[in-house]
Amino acid sequence: MKRTALLSAFLVVGAVFAAGSASASHSWLDLHWARTSNPFTLRLGDNVSSSWDSYLATASTDWSKSSVLDTAIVAGQGVNGALCLPTSGRVEVCNASYGNTGWLGIAQVWADGSHITQARVAVNDTYFRKKPYNTAAWKRYVMCQEVGHAFGLDHQNETSTNANLGSCMDYTNDPDGGSGGAVSNDPSNEHPNQHDYDQLEAIYAHTDSFNSHDTSAPAAPAPNGNGKGSLDDRSQWGRLVSGAAKAGGVAVFERDLGGGQKLLTFVIWAE
Repeated sequence: MKRTALLSAFLVVGAVFAAGSASASHSWLDLHWARTSNPFTLRLGDNVSSSWDSYLATASTDWSKSSVLDTAIVAGQGVNGALCLPTSGRVEVCNASYGNTGWLGIAQVWADGSHITQARVAVNDTYFRKKPYNTAAWKRYVMCQEVGHAFGLDHQNETSTNANLGSCMDYTNDPDGGSGGAVSNDPSNEHPNQHDYDQLEAIYAHTDSFNSHDTSAPAAPAPNGNGKGSLDDRSQWGRLVSGAAKAGGVAVFERDLGGGQKLLTFVIWAE
C-alpha cells in the first residue's frame, strides 16, 4: 500500500506568499497528480447543492483550459456535503453550513511523496449566506481557488488590500475588482490567469510511470486514518508554522503523521 501524506489547504480568501509581492512560482512542495501522459483528466465529485452547481461548473471549465489537465464533473461519493469524505484518485467537492468555524473554504489534498492521491474541497455556507460573502463573485473566487489547490497550486499573493492580479489564486477582499477595491480599475479575481496556467505547465512538465488519479469511475472510498478527520477538527492540523490563528489572518499548520507522511493546513480566516 502506498504511503500517503496529507496536505490541507484551507481558504477563506487568500494566500501564503510574502505580503505585497506576486509569486514567480506558486506550486506547493512540488505536489502533483501522477500520470503517464498529458493532458490528463481529473474527476471532480459533485456533492454540492444546486445553489453551488454553476460555480463548480465554472471552475471546472476554467481550469480545463490548461494545456496539461482537464476536469470532469462526476457524481459525488462524499456521502453528503457535511461529511465530504475523500475518495481515492479524485477530488470530492462539497458545501454545507459547517458553522462558525472561522473558515470560508477548504481544500484538502492527500499525497504519497510528491504525488497527490486524493483531495476534497468544501465551502462553508454559514458565511456565504452573510455579507460580504453572499455574492456570485465571492463564490466563483473561492470555488476556483479551492479547486486550484487540488492540483498542487499555492497562492500568487497574500495581500488582500493591494490591486488584484486577475487570478483566483491571488488573495483579495474585492474578488470582482474595479471600484470599491484597492484601485478603481483592477481586474476580477474570479478566474485563473495565464500565470496559473503557466505554473500548471511547470508542475506537470514531466510524466510518471503510473497514475495516481482515477482512470475509471467509480473510485474507491478513501481509507480511514492518516489524519482524515472532520473538516473542522483542529486536532488534525498540528503545529502552527506560519501566520496567526485570528480573524482576517493567514495561518499554516503542519502535522507529522509519521513514516514521511505530513498534514499541512492552510487557513485564511473570515473577517
